[in-house]
Amino acid sequence: MNTEMSAPNASERKACWGARDELWKCLDVNQDETSACGKQLKEFETKCPAQWVKYFSKRRDFLKYKEKIQNNGYEPTEGASKL
Repeated sequence: MNTEMSAPNASERKACWGARDELWKCLDVNQDETSACGKQLKEFETKCPAQWVKYFSKRRDFLKYKEKIQNNGYEPTEGASKL
């Protein structure tokens, strides 16, 4: 991926999204063990702009958290104020 601040073209976006999907699939299979997905992580970081890598990583964390709450319900941490 070029390091300039230009927006990725359609084929670069497709390559980035494909690399993201492969990484996420690997992480799902390996219970989020990143060491098992080194090849996919490198591919993802190579094919996507740094800002996209950061965004997609936060997005995955959010989606996992949301799924956990939907499946298990919300339980405040001990000592958390109840608003």
